[in-house]
Amino acid sequence: MSIIGLKSNVFLAPMAGITDYPFRKVIAQRGLVNLYSEMAAINAISRKNPKTYRIIDVRNEPYPVIVQLVGGNPDLFSEAAKLAADLGAYSLDINMGCPVKKIVANNSGSALMKDLPLASKIIEATVKATPLKVSVKFRKGWDNSSINAVEFAKMCEESGASYVTIHGRTRAQGYSGEADWDIIRQVKKAVKIPVIGNGDVTSPELAKKMLEQTNADGVMIGRGCLGNPWLLGQVHNYLHNGVLPALVPIKELKEALLQQLADMVDFYGKEMAVAISRKYVCWYSKNLRDAKKFREIYTKIYDYSDAIKAIEDYFSKQEESSIL
Repeated sequence: MSIIGLKSNVFLAPMAGITDYPFRKVIAQRGLVNLYSEMAAINAISRKNPKTYRIIDVRNEPYPVIVQLVGGNPDLFSEAAKLAADLGAYSLDINMGCPVKKIVANNSGSALMKDLPLASKIIEATVKATPLKVSVKFRKGWDNSSINAVEFAKMCEESGASYVTIHGRTRAQGYSGEADWDIIRQVKKAVKIPVIGNGDVTSPELAKKMLEQTNADGVMIGRGCLGNPWLLGQVHNYLHNGVLPALVPIKELKEALLQQLADMVDFYGKEMAVAISRKYVCWYSKNLRDAKKFREIYTKIYDYSDAIKAIEDYFSKQEESSIL
């Protein structure tokens, strides 16, 4: 099943502070995958916040980008949807699953799983605002005593959503414990629109296993691709061609990290790029020799040239040790 005209059924999960333009670019160049923006708050859009405008401005990207919006006001959703369409969004996604306290406190994210009438109004207003397709991302439920994903999915479908994505954890779980793939299967059985499964997929084999167990139409991957921008393309290749990936050479790890850093400089400026790159350095060096020592050194670096040199030196030593 083609999902709203997209070429893949593998999705990069929207992650605040992570799925920006440099991150999308490094992933898009390493395989076929569907890309999301960071979550953008409709309240900030209504205040004409420049940072939030920048999040949803995807006009210069050569691949489709699904822009995700979060909030609790149908009228503001309508305005934000129109702006996102003007700024190049391929389609729109409504976040009704974010468990973060400040989002929930604003009657947004997973708080909407407790208010189906309001959630329905938001979807309907967004669908009506533009010709773009609209999807909804939500969770298993608020907590184990209020699991309502099936009912919620039916409401999304009736309100005009083109597809839904379900994360197999409750809001109370956050990102802890195991994701419940059976709730994804139940949602898929209950609705006619495509269903994307999310939670605990960290390899091509697990992606296939999820799809087989749930009968979902696609898979969404978030934390599993941090430090591994090849993963989503590898999952697509395995699902569609049966090809398991080879181990990524350390030289390619270094090149991906350096490319991302260079793109962050173009996007944020040198000082901010170096600061942001610290978390990526931790992810890219995970499981490599002397990673802890390297991270300790890198977190004290503020100069762009010093950052480049540290990355070059560390990964070159890794290459040498892997050859010996």
